[in-house]
Amino acid sequence: MNFPSALRPLAAALALVASAALANFDLPPSSTPNADAVVAAEALKAGNWPQAIQGFTAALKAEPGNADYHNGLGYAYRKSGKLEPSFVHYRQALQINPELRSAHEYIGEAYVASGDKAKAREHLAALERLCRGRDCEEYRDLAKAISEAK
Repeated sequence: MNFPSALRPLAAALALVASAALANFDLPPSSTPNADAVVAAEALKAGNWPQAIQGFTAALKAEPGNADYHNGLGYAYRKSGKLEPSFVHYRQALQINPELRSAHEYIGEAYVASGDKAKAREHLAALERLCRGRDCEEYRDLAKAISEAK
């Protein structure tokens, strides 16, 4: 997008903040990389929710038991405003890997978005247990989301 010169610094700063917020979504190293998942993870970082949904959906056809792919798909659905399918995939991710901290954070944020702070706090408590305290990024991010919610 072509911004007037006076707005370019602001646009650059906003882009940096947005990319930093998504930069924490990385797929763990895999012995058999899935090209669809790699494209989907890059789409998440770029904020391209439809491409991320398409990529993780394709990746899950090859690896339906991959918690990270379900988590990524849940994230893309949530960011695109589709909470119900996001809950489905976050729950699936947590069923596969109950210790997936990012899935606890993200489903908690989805609960905050839906107005259910009590359920969000349940996932905050799970994070406190998994992080062995409150000093992990996922705990801090969800705690902040809960405290800032109206």
